[in-house]
Formats: sequence, structure tokens, C-alpha cells
Amino acid sequence: MSATDEGTVSPALLSAAQSVAGNIKSVRREIHANPELGLNNPATQAVIQRELARIGISDPKLGKKCSSVVAEIRGQAQASTRSRTVALRADMDALPLTEHNEADWASKNEGVMHACGHDGHVAMLLGAAEVLHGMRDRFAGTVRLLFQPGEEGYGGADVMLGEGALDGVDAAFALHLDSSSPTNIVATRRGAILAAADTFFVSFKGSGGHASLPYQGRDPIPAVGPFVDGLSHVAARETDPDDPVVFSVTMVRAGSAMNVLPPEAECSGTIRTLSHGRRETAHAQLRRVAEGVAAARGLEVEVRIARGYPPTINHDDGAVRMIESARGLNLRVHEMPSAMMGAEDFSYMLEKVPGAMAFLGCRTEGGGPLHSDLMKVDENALPTGAALHTHVALSFLGAVD
Repeated sequence: MSATDEGTVSPALLSAAQSVAGNIKSVRREIHANPELGLNNPATQAVIQRELARIGISDPKLGKKCSSVVAEIRGQAQASTRSRTVALRADMDALPLTEHNEADWASKNEGVMHACGHDGHVAMLLGAAEVLHGMRDRFAGTVRLLFQPGEEGYGGADVMLGEGALDGVDAAFALHLDSSSPTNIVATRRGAILAAADTFFVSFKGSGGHASLPYQGRDPIPAVGPFVDGLSHVAARETDPDDPVVFSVTMVRAGSAMNVLPPEAECSGTIRTLSHGRRETAHAQLRRVAEGVAAARGLEVEVRIARGYPPTINHDDGAVRMIESARGLNLRVHEMPSAMMGAEDFSYMLEKVPGAMAFLGCRTEGGGPLHSDLMKVDENALPTGAALHTHVALSFLGAVD
């Protein structure tokens, strides 16, 4: 197949993906109706195991510290050079959100919903697995399938890395559905595509007292406004727009009664950055603003910053391969001019091996954006995603020119 013209390969892949489209959609709906949170997704894991067995992929490895599934499809063609391994990843977990869509496959679990498309991610990768398994006599090398729980804030990718998920892997790729983009448009870019996500906690500490006698205490509440304003100044006036930062104060807590000055005012929120250097600078700037505001008002301050996911940085070769595969399938490609400030734990995998992530549009009428209680998926995008996974893997393994 390595000598096959891509113009012949691509329609065959699309046709093969369409031939399993019914099963892809069925699996997606089953998983959507039974969403699970965090690192422990046993029902989803069982569906994946069942489908792999049906396809004929045996001996998957199950995670010990999470409900991950790792399986391999080994090509049967003769390798002309060193045999390589490419990983394809799909995340599995849902969000703590109550669904407000009306569908037969709407969430049955109160307060839990697949509002980020992970149900579709699993279904697309299982579809790609079925296509690749049927073509294994046409390629050399190995396709490793990574089904990962705990993306939504639990660092499941990092847990899987600790259990050897990428051992021996030469490159890794992932797709993420995007319900805000037209169906089957592929969006990606070289370099940073998603941000680092860190959390900060700032506590301004004064001394309480009677609200009618503020001069007898040290009121911490007036520090909150200058702190928020100071962060806005840093983002607007001290930051290179080509390497941006977002500071968002999302929670403020102070006081317990109308006539009492509280001894403490707390602020917390998120820091988003697109490079490792900017990340460290942003941490230092936040500390500087908090400490300066506190000093100016005679307060003490405590600052804590919890590091979250690092930035998701596509490797140039990986992004180009994703773009060329999408174009090889005659899909519309949007080369993103800038990164999104959301975060993804696929970032951990791209720190270990080359590769890339891309977004696949799945917008449908009446659907909300990602992380919305009205988020929907145009299921016509699912076989396209399976075909794109397949094309990228075959391209990396040299089975598509």
C-alpha cells in the first residue's frame, strides 16, 4: 500500500469509515446515555473492551490507577525500514453537568453529561480501530489505541504515562470534536493550540471590627478591586500579544454580616498561558500585584498557585501531517491563526513524543458550545473522524504517500 496513490487510498478510507458509521453512532449514543466522571469509568471501559473483542483486537491492557484501555493493531506488511508505532488517543470522561437535551440517548445519570464530546471521541477511535484492523495486511508497524479517562481536570493522560502508555511510541495524535464549528471542518495549527491552566488562591488578611468604625480595623475588602484591576493591567500592558496571558478572577469570598468588617477577603481564579516561559512570568506577576496591593493597604497576603495542565503544543511535523491527511480526505482545513485558551491533558503526551491535536467540527442546529448543558454532536462528523484517525496513522507508518 505504500506505493498506492493517495487519491485512491482516501476514498477507500472514507468508504470504509462510512461502512461502520452505524456502529460508531450506536456506540456513541450508548456511552452518551451512561456518562462517568473522573479517573474511574468502568461502564465506558466495558463498552470499549466489548467493541475491541467484536472487532478482533485481543489482549487490551487495562489501567491499574485508572480505567484506561490500551490496545494495539499490528500491521502484517513487510517493513522496509525500522518498524514504527503511532498512538491515537481518545478521552472517555464526562462533566458534572445536568443535560437539558431531549433525545432517547440523553444522559441517564443525573448531574453528569458528555458535554465535551468525549463520547464521540471514543466512538471515532473505535471506528478507526475497526477500519485499521481490517487493513492490517496493508501496513507495517503498530497502531496503539489509547482510551483515556480523567481528562476533565484529573490528569488521566499523566496517569497513563506513568503506566507506560507511550513506551515505544514514536508519535501521538488526537482529535477533539468542536460543536461551535461547521461539521467536518478540521482546525489545527503548528505550535501552541491550547493553553496551560493554573489555579490561583489569594487571601488578603487584615483585622475585623465594627463596620461603623473602619479605622479601628484593617478592612481587606478594598484590596479586591485593585487586585483585579492590577491583573488586567498586566494582561493589557505588560504582555506580548503574540504570547498572551489570561487572568480571570472567578470567585470572591468575604464577610458574614452587614455590620461586620471581615478579617479576610479571598480571591481565586485561573491563569491561562501558551508557553512555558510566559507561564512562569505570569505566576511572578500575579504574586507581585497581590503583594503590592496588600503592602499599600497595610495588609498581609497569602498567594498559592496550583499548577494544572501545561500548554498543548503541536509539533510542526505532526500538525503538517494532520493537515495533509485532512486534505487527503478532501476535508476543509482551517489553519488557526491563534491558539484557544482552553486546556487539554493531551499536552502531557505531546511533551513526551512528537504529534498533534486537531479539532473536528460537529455543529448542529439547536446545539450549544462545548461544556454547555445543550451541547450536541452532528453524528455525520463521527465517521469522518474515524477516517481521519486512520489516514493519520497510515500516513505516519508510511502506508500513504
